Amino acid sequence: MARRTMSVLPQWSSRIFSVELDGAPFYFSTQEKHRGEEVPRVFRKIPNYGRCYSLLVCSSDRIRRAKFYGKLKDKLLRDLPPECHLSPMFSFLPNVKDSVLKGYFLNDNSVSSSPTERLLRDLIQRDPVLVCSYLRGEGGQLWTQHLWSHADSQTMEMSKDYYVVPSKAPEYHPSTLNIINSDVFYSFEEAYEVLKQCGDIIPESKSVLELLASRAEARSKPDFPVIVIEGLDATGKTTLTESLRDTLGACLLRSPPQCLSPMRARFDREPPLIRRAFYALGNYITADQIGQEGMKRPVIVDRFWHSTAAYAIATAVSGAVCNLPAEDSEVYHWPSDLLQPSLVVLLTLDPEERKRRLRNRAQGETKEEQELDHNKLFRLKVEKAYQRIRGPACVTVDASPSTDQVLQEVLLLIRGKCHL
Repeated sequence: MARRTMSVLPQWSSRIFSVELDGAPFYFSTQEKHRGEEVPRVFRKIPNYGRCYSLLVCSSDRIRRAKFYGKLKDKLLRDLPPECHLSPMFSFLPNVKDSVLKGYFLNDNSVSSSPTERLLRDLIQRDPVLVCSYLRGEGGQLWTQHLWSHADSQTMEMSKDYYVVPSKAPEYHPSTLNIINSDVFYSFEEAYEVLKQCGDIIPESKSVLELLASRAEARSKPDFPVIVIEGLDATGKTTLTESLRDTLGACLLRSPPQCLSPMRARFDREPPLIRRAFYALGNYITADQIGQEGMKRPVIVDRFWHSTAAYAIATAVSGAVCNLPAEDSEVYHWPSDLLQPSLVVLLTLDPEERKRRLRNRAQGETKEEQELDHNKLFRLKVEKAYQRIRGPACVTVDASPSTDQVLQEVLLLIRGKCHL
């Protein structure tokens, strides 16, 4: 932890802090002198007896960092006094990639600070966290931030407290700074390395890597077209892909591939870094299958990289749709080493009709699919991310007509684009 901490501290006063309250981020920064600025919004409603702390996960080992952050919330909710309220928090350097530290902001309204501070001091003794306390000045018009020292490193001690002041919101949500090769993977090597590092703590990682052991580093472009069908659950992907298979005499593949099914439940419990790497590698396994089958006949694929990226981006970026990375952002670029389809069709459906279809289905859903059902904002972000991915972009098709009408429309697209 010391190496990561020492790299963070020299730029500490340049960092922006973001606290998520009711799904919206509130920003503040620190400075050496107070110049009459107003109190940041996140501190305005703190009761006179309330105390504030922040915990930021900080480690040079990104696997340890991801695993610990995933468990930290459960630990805090279990061990903190019930009067202590948690909010997600970020710390970042404006426009600096991979500078985001994730953690939690604590508003402690309990009678005594002792239980909370005992827990926090125990955390910094053993775990990769930076802890700050926030002290209210006279009249409640001034707040200062103090970074706690670490038992094993005097470099953790700041020479002075810093005043807390409001900060302008960045153009895009801070989590966008850390999306590349953390939430969304853009090369086989990056995703492979994550699971390789997990080999000693997640036995299933070795099983995934064994499936990739014979992966061809370079495979010729398939002789036949590759058509990917994308869309949210219950938009008719299964029906359409099976009809296309039968009509075109094609091979039907699905992503994630069937060989990963026994391991999905295990990786779905892991933090985003590890879970996303697992699904990214699933795309490369599917790509190898496409390469083999596409030399013999057309290939239809039920979901591919668009789904992996769209869900990951929408999950990583909290708040409104406008918080998503800009339309021309590199996060929407197709991985340079992943086979590109000939055509990608995105099925869309009226939300109420999609819900009706979902109610008629009796199968399990992932957490993200469940989130789509009750969170309109999340659904809108997923759809927007789908539409922004390039190389290739999606061609949108309304899935509300009859299944035969949808099939005929998609066949027209295929014949025009792929000359089948």
